[in-house]
Amino acid sequence: MSLTDHELAIRSIQYRRDMLRWIVHAGAGHTGGGLSCMDILNVLYNRILRVSPETFTSPDRDRYIQSKGHCVEALYVVLADRGFFSSEKLQTMCGYDSAFVGHPTRAVPGIEHNTGALGHGLSVGVGAAIAGKKDQRDFRVYVLMGDGELAEGSNWEAAMSASHYKLDNLIAIVDHNTLQITGRTRDVCSNEPLDEKFKAFGWDVHTVNGHDFGQLTAALIPSTHTGKPRVVIANTIKGQGVSFMQDVAKWHHGVPSEAEYAIALRDLADAEAQLGQSKGAVQ
Repeated sequence: MSLTDHELAIRSIQYRRDMLRWIVHAGAGHTGGGLSCMDILNVLYNRILRVSPETFTSPDRDRYIQSKGHCVEALYVVLADRGFFSSEKLQTMCGYDSAFVGHPTRAVPGIEHNTGALGHGLSVGVGAAIAGKKDQRDFRVYVLMGDGELAEGSNWEAAMSASHYKLDNLIAIVDHNTLQITGRTRDVCSNEPLDEKFKAFGWDVHTVNGHDFGQLTAALIPSTHTGKPRVVIANTIKGQGVSFMQDVAKWHHGVPSEAEYAIALRDLADAEAQLGQSKGAVQ
């Protein structure tokens, strides 16, 4: 049964709490971008994707490819919650001989494809979507990209190919938090207006609040047989949920100190308490 928006909100708080826990434990992690894409992953894995530990080898499963692979910590906690592996395995994250490294690898259950070098994920997704068409399968391919990686030209070659081959089984998602490691994307290498660029490449474009579960859900369920690939431009906040990280470029990568970690946990606890109050008010 699909989770309600309120249940998803509670789960996102727990996911953020878990992600910070493992980053602090490992002493490494891409914190800000993991927090910004967490609600997207929550909706995908709890409402959208037709995949589970039991069906992961099925040729009819939906495919998820995380092109912004450096934010793998967010994906790890969601996959653990969905039962692909025990969360306790994340105690080895970034440790010697661990499969749970700083980018996705197929050594981890639930990971479709190794990613790391930015700008490759959409090309892989196009290939998977073409294969689905040729095999007459009805699975969908979802690719999560960061807005900073769109400076890579391979994305636009893939975008052109997806439109040419009418890949309406392909859904790209842009985690549009407007920040990358060296600053604002508009200052480093502007990609705006992003919606018009994708429209010019022949895509079905949807712009949503990337922290709104209803908007994400509606946009991530594509219309069938449109003949167009879909892109969801999800406007997000880097560091979402943690007061001192929100919209701060330096948290692209970073490990909270003990004092900062305590503040982050307090922020998340306050958000959880507010959700409890709002549910009580509705009842």
